[in-house]
Amino acid sequence: MKKIEAIIKPFKLDEVKEALHEVGLNGITVLEAKGFGRQKGHTELYRGAEYVVDFLPKVKIEVICEESLLERAVEAIMTSARTGRIGDGKIFISTIEEVIRIRTGERGENAV
Repeated sequence: MKKIEAIIKPFKLDEVKEALHEVGLNGITVLEAKGFGRQKGHTELYRGAEYVVDFLPKVKIEVICEESLLERAVEAIMTSARTGRIGDGKIFISTIEEVIRIRTGERGENAV
């Protein structure tokens, strides 16, 4: 099993959720996040005073899937989250050793 973590722009969340649902992934975890990469934030003007916004609002999505669905899920995220502008985000993929459903004690793919 694999864990996909994607950092995306907040307004793209619904599109990504729908794209993952079409691939066959029904369960996702969504976290609000703040951060920056190459864009290094931006300057804003408030009541005549300039200030730097270092940490931009982002959304982090976590999905656990079988390896057979991995490439389709990654492609769905990339396609639906892309705007073509700086700050579109990143996708991280890692291996999951074990999954256990707390309620039933099921393990492995049955627990996902």
